[in-house]
Amino acid sequence: MGTNFANQDGTFNEQHYSYYEQRAKGGTGLITLENVCIDYPLGTNGTTQLRMDNDQFIPGLWQFNERMHAYGAATSIQINHAGASAYPLRLQGKQAVSASDVPSKTGGLKPRSLEKTEIEAIIQKYAEGAARAQQAGFDCVEIHAGHSYLISQFLSPVYNKRTDEFGGSPENRARFARMTIQAVRKAVGPFFPISLRISADELLPEGNTLDDTLNLLTYIAEDVDILNVSAALNDNLQYQIDKMNLKDGWRSYMAKAVKTRFPEKAIVTSGNIRSPQRAEEILQNGDADLLAMGRGLIAEPNWVNKVAQGQEALLRKCISCNIGCADHRIAKSRPIRCTVNPDIYYEDAHKKEPITTPLNMVVIGGGTAGLEAAASAAEMGVNVTLYEEKSYLGGLAHEIARFPDKRRIDDFVTYLTNRAAQLPNLTIHLNHRFSLADIKQRPDLIVNTTGATPLLPPIKGLHEELVRTDRQVFSIFDLLENMENFQEFFNKKVVVIGGGAVGLDVVEYYAENGAEKVDIVEMVDQLGKDLDIITKLGMMEIVNDYHVGVHTSTKLMEVQKDRFIVEDPTGKIIELPFDLGFICLGMRANAPLMPELATYAQQNDVTLLNIGDSKVARRIMEGTREARDIVKVIKNLEAQRVSSFATAY
Repeated sequence: MGTNFANQDGTFNEQHYSYYEQRAKGGTGLITLENVCIDYPLGTNGTTQLRMDNDQFIPGLWQFNERMHAYGAATSIQINHAGASAYPLRLQGKQAVSASDVPSKTGGLKPRSLEKTEIEAIIQKYAEGAARAQQAGFDCVEIHAGHSYLISQFLSPVYNKRTDEFGGSPENRARFARMTIQAVRKAVGPFFPISLRISADELLPEGNTLDDTLNLLTYIAEDVDILNVSAALNDNLQYQIDKMNLKDGWRSYMAKAVKTRFPEKAIVTSGNIRSPQRAEEILQNGDADLLAMGRGLIAEPNWVNKVAQGQEALLRKCISCNIGCADHRIAKSRPIRCTVNPDIYYEDAHKKEPITTPLNMVVIGGGTAGLEAAASAAEMGVNVTLYEEKSYLGGLAHEIARFPDKRRIDDFVTYLTNRAAQLPNLTIHLNHRFSLADIKQRPDLIVNTTGATPLLPPIKGLHEELVRTDRQVFSIFDLLENMENFQEFFNKKVVVIGGGAVGLDVVEYYAENGAEKVDIVEMVDQLGKDLDIITKLGMMEIVNDYHVGVHTSTKLMEVQKDRFIVEDPTGKIIELPFDLGFICLGMRANAPLMPELATYAQQNDVTLLNIGDSKVARRIMEGTREARDIVKVIKNLEAQRVSSFATAY
């Protein structure tokens, strides 16, 4: 899993080490270090990337291994050449290289074809990298031959258009991979494990099928010990970095096919493996020998230990939102983060610094931000009382999870609820709308997390239609809070206003369930402008596969009982009739108590915070991180309390 943690010169830093250390001490059996560059700059990918293209990088890699081995984890390193997937700004003005001149993704930069002498030189780079891995103390080396990197670009007919001995037939397309593996084997000797990661099914019309890959492996598998079975290429990234609605362990059938053909090899599978029960099932069925977990360990570094110790209720499962990990790294060139884990470097460090003086905190709102803030504070010893006006916790996250394809989001709510339940100094009041009269003892800290409400602008007819008893126009909350009333799909014409995340969720819901026709209207020039890269690819797949009518650069002018009146990009007025119309124009912060809370806080010397969607309507991740920042506020409050006490005496 790429991280964008490395220094610009390709070396480690302390946070980088600590990130992996959390996963090692959490019980993970084999830590595979993210793909590392063996040929700089042509082989590099990512805004920052670890390097091992010369011996100067061995000390840092050695220290990595010392720190992982200290917790009993074995280590592997993924050696890689990006080829046409190289990060352009790190190429130092050079053109990327590949099997042919085909970009690694639609719209990507055009590479040049490698000459035979260059191919031989790169093979030597792989061998040198593997030897350094062995010298640096790794227990295994993994060659990345999938996911649109250089070896994949030779194996796949999507990219390989060569007519020499490295192109054309399966045997020729496998030649570069075979020569690389043979060179690596010679470099590390007969007893050092070699893993090969592959895209077993490229899941594209012109790509390798599973049967094609099984054939290719007959040419290259002899000298490897482990086959790491993945899938997909850059143009269908949602099947490589799995989108949310793919089932737990969905790729295991590919692993089983590889294991059946190559029973003497150790087989690895991956793909949204979140449930311990599903993990066990894959092993018991003989689909694979090893389970690879990437995002799941970003979310929960203690996954193994918690399962082993019977603490499954406290698993912080990855919800496959792909926002802080994939989108941060690939689309935004940021270091990775996690929606459900607010501190991926040091995780639960706040638990090791409990308060030494009594502090009381009130939390208003039981959404994900409120629950994270309440639990984090309580884990430090703060006495916390949380008020939630609804009968359930989780707020908008729980409500969005009512969509079948978004049900994973509820895993985070379940974790937070279970975590809160085992904290004796955290009291939760459901069905209780907070008022200042509820404060019986002055708190030290009040945290407002009252969430967001739908944005409903003053458009002609909108507000009138939303209050009709026989209405056909609904807000997103009308749908989410009454899903049982929205179960009819056939012969229904649906029009959604708003092409952001929520609007596309509604489109997905109706299109996949058989609505006769679905249209979506968006005022800007594209759908899903602010979506993460994986979700957007998945949503565009839905739009295309179900022939959704797309109206971008189109403005809603008027709402009538059974139609929307819109203005298209040319200025033409169009009517879009519907059986069901949904207004999904985004969310706005909802903090009605803040004025009186601010007055109370000022008069009583109470610290007041407004976090999450009640501050600015955003995604779960921002609220979770703000909630964990409560730790810093608590430390500061305690320091002030100690200082005041010392001054008084």
